[in-house]
Amino acid sequence: MTMNPEFGPRRATWVEVTEPAEGLSDDLAALDRYDEIYRGLCAVLFNYAQSGHPGGSVSSGHIVAGLLFDGMDYDIGDPNRTDQDLLSYSAGHKALGLYAMYALRDEITRIARPELLPDEVNLRLRFEDLLGFRRNVTRQAPLFQRFGSKALDGHPTPATPFVKLSTGASGIGVGSSLGLAIAAADAYGDDAPWVHLIEGEGGLTPGRVVEAAAFAGTAGLSNAVMHVDWNQSSIDSDAVTREGDKPGDYVQWDPCELFYLHDWNVIYVPDGFDFGLVLTAQRMAAEMDNGQPTAIVYRTTKGWQYGIEGKKSHGGGHAMCSEEFFETQRPLFGDGTDSWERPEASDEVAVEAAQWAALERYRALLESDEMTTVMTDRIAGARDRLEARGRKLRDGVPDVEGLFAAAVPAVVPDELALESGDKLALRQALGRTLGYLNKESDGAILIGAADLLGSTAISDVASGFPDGYYHRTSNPEARSLSVGGICEDGLSCVLSGASAFGTHVGAVASYAAFLAPLGHIPARLHAIGNQARQETEPGPYRPFMLVCAHAGVKTGEDGPTHADPQALQVLQEDFVPGTAITLTPWEPAEMWPLVAAAFQARPALIAPFVTRPGEVVPDRDALGLAPAAMAAQGLYKLRAATGTPDGAVVLQGSAVTYAFVDQTMPLLEDAGIDLDVYLVTSAELFDRLSADEQHAIFPGAAAQHAMGITGFTLATMYRWIRSDLGRAHTMYPFQKGHYLGSGVGDMVVHEAGLDGEGQLGRIKAYLEALAK
Repeated sequence: MTMNPEFGPRRATWVEVTEPAEGLSDDLAALDRYDEIYRGLCAVLFNYAQSGHPGGSVSSGHIVAGLLFDGMDYDIGDPNRTDQDLLSYSAGHKALGLYAMYALRDEITRIARPELLPDEVNLRLRFEDLLGFRRNVTRQAPLFQRFGSKALDGHPTPATPFVKLSTGASGIGVGSSLGLAIAAADAYGDDAPWVHLIEGEGGLTPGRVVEAAAFAGTAGLSNAVMHVDWNQSSIDSDAVTREGDKPGDYVQWDPCELFYLHDWNVIYVPDGFDFGLVLTAQRMAAEMDNGQPTAIVYRTTKGWQYGIEGKKSHGGGHAMCSEEFFETQRPLFGDGTDSWERPEASDEVAVEAAQWAALERYRALLESDEMTTVMTDRIAGARDRLEARGRKLRDGVPDVEGLFAAAVPAVVPDELALESGDKLALRQALGRTLGYLNKESDGAILIGAADLLGSTAISDVASGFPDGYYHRTSNPEARSLSVGGICEDGLSCVLSGASAFGTHVGAVASYAAFLAPLGHIPARLHAIGNQARQETEPGPYRPFMLVCAHAGVKTGEDGPTHADPQALQVLQEDFVPGTAITLTPWEPAEMWPLVAAAFQARPALIAPFVTRPGEVVPDRDALGLAPAAMAAQGLYKLRAATGTPDGAVVLQGSAVTYAFVDQTMPLLEDAGIDLDVYLVTSAELFDRLSADEQHAIFPGAAAQHAMGITGFTLATMYRWIRSDLGRAHTMYPFQKGHYLGSGVGDMVVHEAGLDGEGQLGRIKAYLEALAK
């Protein structure tokens, strides 16, 4: 029997807009005129850069103009206000359109209402800045230098005013933009800023996007509105999704079905180039009151009226100053385009001069166009509406600065104090540490896990807050987010975006084996965004956490697919200095000083690697070991030789350090071997010390005559072990040339040869070779 299944019950609704609403203003003609000029400007940007994505920029123009000039409440004079509605180009390849749209908005405001603009040039996107489209910051072209033009990145970053995230990397921007929405909702409560996402159907195909969409529908994230420019064209296809009875090249859903499946309201606009329909749909979204997010799907054509349509316009356009390019300018300038400059593409100075001459023609056009005043009045109206709303932070809003103030490495809170002999897992020590900081900050840490909240102990971070998962309406005080289930990718996107808003710290937990690689791209874009934000909103970075739990060989019961020594190498020293900190604690008492020191440093990314088994807190005094507080240095001398050292060993990782302290040290004492023993707890925290401090802790001579023992990969020891001899004798899990098997952690350590007997044998061999 043939089945015709239907969607099950939904909280959301699905409607189609076929006619414009009554009462729309007479400004639609001005909006059409603005779009005509915008499309011409998009063509100019591609022409003189010969790079970018004109097709999607053109097809999304009506959508974005509708938001900026009708739907959003914001202040063009202060891009950094947190109470205003946000526009996020999750489709980062539409950056050409973003720059054209924002520069055109700035220019008409400069002409008609200059008092609305910020005084600081870094908070504006001017016509002059368009000379920097896809240009490097070191560019020496004369006008770029003369005007102090911004170097506008190929995909959006917060170096551009009003841009809060770095987007464009294969679907990352959808999740991170929804992270902005959850942070805004939690900070402002019922009257939270709206977060509008600009995306295309091709950008909906990555799995991480589906994970994020599931989150928003499940969490009732009703301040999020997705605007889908459904033009059906990607780089390789002109039939991305199924449409009606025509199968898609990539997926067999259409965007309306995808979002309705995940319990989003759906508003379908059959003609995305009809401003009456566009504004009607956007106003309808603002009136939705069922507590669900909304997707407006606009049927469009990529490259509309550009002269190249479909996939050919995605990342390509007209040749520089070709007749086809000038045809895009004739609707605005008529036969006057015949006199435009036609520079040689190889002459950078002439190309720049020609581009500026074109922009000056646009400037003159705008100065005499009636549209300029009409649209600028709408910009003023957006600011007036924002002021009239009087949005306030909700009662009990999280205090993220309270978290940083409480993170004092040298002062262990009483409730976190440990005694020798206490037993708990590193993951539990981390959960307790973050839980304490969450209480101190009234819930500034939002958490998520890949169906592993309790297993990774990140659930302890939400202790003292309402049980269950966050829901904007029914459980808004909960700190745990449900992001699609086993979805490290989507989790990392959403919670990095929550951190980017500036009022929260997002923390994701899963197996290190999975989270380090899957969280790397969102973490990298978050780091890029924090660095870029210094151009428009200077200040400390906004930390995001990847809790790399069940790390290393002690997760042996799960086998080599899960007990992965490689994960640290994916993140450690892999970011721009100062933007990321990895933590590799040995034992639970090191957790507070390490985590506190990391938060004090305020990197964009904090990535602690914590093991699963319960561990006994050692009696450091009895063992002659340095105090746990020394871990905050990133590297410290765990045990000094009692006399002239026979050699030096550098340890890294909990499993091998426990084996060394519990098993190898007694064997060394019996053998009469006296070593200086160093422990690496954070390469990046060590990097924050001055050169003199680093040398005092770990002299260069020590690196030249030390061997290493790590629970991670050999490469993670290269900076600490500098000699060929030391590296040849350094111990690591893959030293026998194969992936390790399954079993309890200690047995896997033994298989790797990293137990006490194995360590002793390698140390003896090293000392013998050193003596030759």
